[in-house]
Amino acid sequence: MYLLIVNPRSGGGAGQRTWESVEGMLQSRGVLYETLFTHSSGSAESQVQQALARRGDWLAAIVVGGDGTIHSVLGALRRRGVPLAVIPAGSGNDTARGFGIPLNTEAALDTALQNRCLDADLLSGSGGYTLTAVASGFDAQVAVNVNNGPYKRLCNAIGAGQLAYIIGILHTLMTFKPCRVSVTCDGKEQTFEQAWLVSVCNLPSYGGGLLICPQAEAGDGLLDVCVVHGCSRAQVLRLFPTLLKGRHVGLPFVTMLRGHSAAVRFAAPRHAIGDGEALGTAPLVVRCEPGALRVLSPLAAAGTQDGVSAACHASS
Repeated sequence: MYLLIVNPRSGGGAGQRTWESVEGMLQSRGVLYETLFTHSSGSAESQVQQALARRGDWLAAIVVGGDGTIHSVLGALRRRGVPLAVIPAGSGNDTARGFGIPLNTEAALDTALQNRCLDADLLSGSGGYTLTAVASGFDAQVAVNVNNGPYKRLCNAIGAGQLAYIIGILHTLMTFKPCRVSVTCDGKEQTFEQAWLVSVCNLPSYGGGLLICPQAEAGDGLLDVCVVHGCSRAQVLRLFPTLLKGRHVGLPFVTMLRGHSAAVRFAAPRHAIGDGEALGTAPLVVRCEPGALRVLSPLAAAGTQDGVSAACHASS
């Protein structure tokens, strides 16, 4: 039995349209499933927790939605030990990208039903679990502005979710003020003046494919940190196109760190986000929890990463 977790509002309504396609495919294949519709991140975890507790033979929880929907149910999946499958229907879909899950609906469903998983790490902090990245500073402010502004909805309506982030970058660039930040990685503290952003990553990208930590691997037991500091607004603007290929890592105003834990403290309050969801403005302490989540992924079938579990469902 599969639990389908559907957010019909994700991706500006793409969740509902995707679910309608998935429902027909599941019925034509004779797959046994239950459906749980979620409409808010605040209630999704408790809903999923209750659903998972009803029986012990769940093969996987299949999320039809975006990174924010996935974020809201990570705690429940972690506690119950149920594998995660994803059918992308969000604006950014960086979880799907990070695990090689196709953006095509039918191909993603094939992956969800394949019975092969990767053991993936989770980022753990005061805000709960995060799968892609915990970002703070400029890019978190971009996400806040995008989520609170009108252009995300408009861009999703025309199938151009990434365009909303580009607009958000230009919007935020006009008002954001960099400040000093202290970053402590595995006990070693470093201070950066005029810091724009600090991103603690588990997967290579967020924001719809921006490769902020291109070297990040979900199953290596480590988190990766990107700090952008000591640069002008013009340099920040020129930085973002390089993120599409991960070419920013060699720039003199970019510092890359790696470890098992990271603490981030800005001199002034700065927004933080996890999987694109708001985490507030408090200082961050993030830890890597190795192998905390199993994810159904084509990379497992191909055997291209460590931590492959051939019998994904056997231990559910």
